[in-house]
Amino acid sequence: MSYLESVRKQFAYYKLLGDQTFAQVDEEKLFRQYNEDSNSIAVIVNHLSGNMRSRWTDLFTTDGEKEWRNRDEEFENNITTKEELLQKWNDGWNLFFETLNSLQEEDLERIIYIRNQGHTVMEAINRQLAHYPYHIGQIVFIGKMYADKWTSLSIPKGQSTTFNHDKFSQPRSKVHFTDELLNPSNQQQA
Repeated sequence: MSYLESVRKQFAYYKLLGDQTFAQVDEEKLFRQYNEDSNSIAVIVNHLSGNMRSRWTDLFTTDGEKEWRNRDEEFENNITTKEELLQKWNDGWNLFFETLNSLQEEDLERIIYIRNQGHTVMEAINRQLAHYPYHIGQIVFIGKMYADKWTSLSIPKGQSTTFNHDKFSQPRSKVHFTDELLNPSNQQQA
């Protein structure tokens, strides 16, 4: 598996965690802030969308911190509906994946700029592979607190032994864990 294939799967997995969280949280709770200094799920989505649009638009021709971006405004609760939240979420991810999918292995060593600092494309991708899951972890954590009934997005609490027993009772598989989660029909492949 190439680096680009691997990171595509990783990012798709983290997007899925966000999608599964939104499905479990009532609309009004997406906008709830624990206190004045905390972010709601909607604010985090707004920030991620703004970051994705800025970083991945015109990757090779403009700085990743676009002049039109207002990062401070991303942290204001200016999304008003779940539909709008999902639209921003999906628009950001679609742009990101469109750019990521257009890259070739030889692009990974090309230099791009973020706030006038040079990064290889691989470094920029790795930077976001740390940044996006950091915020998606926040989304999941907040969602878990606000959901009326939470369905685990990983191994449910207290079920590790059963989960591991099931996995070790099967033949070894070449299927990567993200393949299994993103396409459950791959579970049967060895």
